[in-house]
Amino acid sequence: MKAIVIGGGIMGLATAWALARDGHAVELFEQGPLPNPLASSMDEHRLIRHPYGDHAGYARMIDSAYAAWDLLWRDLGQRLYAATGTLALTGNGETWAERSAATLAGIGKTMKELPLDELPRRFPQLDARDVERAFWMDTGGVLFAQDIVTALARHLDGRPNVVLHAKTPVRTVDLEHGRIVTEAGVRHDADVVVVAAGAWVGRLLPTTRRLIPSRQVVIYFGLPADQRAIWAKHPMVIDKTGDVGLYLVPPAEGRGLKIGDHVFSRSGDPSAEREAHEHEMQPLLRRCGVLIRDFARWRVDRLKVCFYTVTEDERFVVEKQGAKGWLMSPCSGHGFKFGAVMGLELARAIAGARDPAAHARWAAGLEGDKPS
Repeated sequence: MKAIVIGGGIMGLATAWALARDGHAVELFEQGPLPNPLASSMDEHRLIRHPYGDHAGYARMIDSAYAAWDLLWRDLGQRLYAATGTLALTGNGETWAERSAATLAGIGKTMKELPLDELPRRFPQLDARDVERAFWMDTGGVLFAQDIVTALARHLDGRPNVVLHAKTPVRTVDLEHGRIVTEAGVRHDADVVVVAAGAWVGRLLPTTRRLIPSRQVVIYFGLPADQRAIWAKHPMVIDKTGDVGLYLVPPAEGRGLKIGDHVFSRSGDPSAEREAHEHEMQPLLRRCGVLIRDFARWRVDRLKVCFYTVTEDERFVVEKQGAKGWLMSPCSGHGFKFGAVMGLELARAIAGARDPAAHARWAAGLEGDKPS
């Protein structure tokens, strides 16, 4: 079978990897360089974790995600991941961590509640004055995202059944007939076309109005010299205690310390200038000042803009469209962790191992979830 994949982020690359592993011929088209610095995948790191609120389907999928990453590490010859554990803090009436623990218990996973008086001893860098409940899980860690994308592109470039077309924008897509036309007017045909174009998907498939580009800003911090080693061994933190939901990515293996929030802007143009301003982050900085001891000594190293592609319910959209097409948009800010397994499972669905409707339901995290 010949497959065309549009998009060189983690989802497109992982799908190309999976298809090529199965012996299919693959052509991948990326509008910019490969890897593309504007791609949503291109950041120092992304988190992987079991806690998922009420979404049992995604919580259950994490084990499969880890197994898929292990397979990719073997193919790449390197492991681009650091284990950290997961610390979830809640307060101000928020119940996300509590619901996560209950959901995980239902699928046989343990997320332990920590006594509040234990927090200062175990995590002295944090100020728990506003924390009402704290939960801990041994699993979870940091995926080194841009290193993964770079290594995966290099790996694919070395395969005889893969052709990578960098700096080759696609003008039109015909998912019924398995055909694309590039901006240069060159036509390419295949047995299947996968559109994994991230925040640019609406330009290729204008009918996908439920997929909204969302400009997001994260902060990288410079730490005082005496704190770097301590924070390098710190777990990830998911804090839903104040008015701002905050996640903290520790500076594992020499990467930066990053803090962001999960509030979607639902606005912005992914092709526009990506300048960020510190005033945009004032609510997040205020929350950091309360949660983190000695935060006054930290400095903002840089702000980074990336683009999510969000749906109303934050579920992934991976579905068959036309006789020869698939739309692949598992984003909403939490897709990277599932990149490898999404690629493997879509390759299986394309080969006929799973019914397209069942695959769409699985990718949406609906298997095992209670009906809404």
